Amino acid sequence: MIKVSETARERVTALMREGGFDASTDYVRVGVKSGGCSGLSYELNFDKTIGEDDKMFEDNSVRIVVNKKSFLYLVGTVLEYSGGLNGKGFVFKNPNAQRTCGCGESFSL
Repeated sequence: MIKVSETARERVTALMREGGFDASTDYVRVGVKSGGCSGLSYELNFDKTIGEDDKMFEDNSVRIVVNKKSFLYLVGTVLEYSGGLNGKGFVFKNPNAQRTCGCGESFSL
């Protein structure tokens, strides 16, 4: 399962609306791909469909879709949003990551 903080929910809902998506019917697609300075990097997009290999979760009124391969890396992750002085953006608090890069956009197991 993937959790969504209150600040992330507010930002996701606003961005979905701006992009022509509806948070009550569409999805936040979270994934992992090879790359980044630590080996794996996070992906976050919006989607209107669910594929055969996807798992769907809902937390804090946000519908999240993750493909099965990425899910193995993301179990227990909390999606947060940071708007502080160090930059704005989504932050993945991943308990499975053993090492992360300085910017927090990539990790390794």
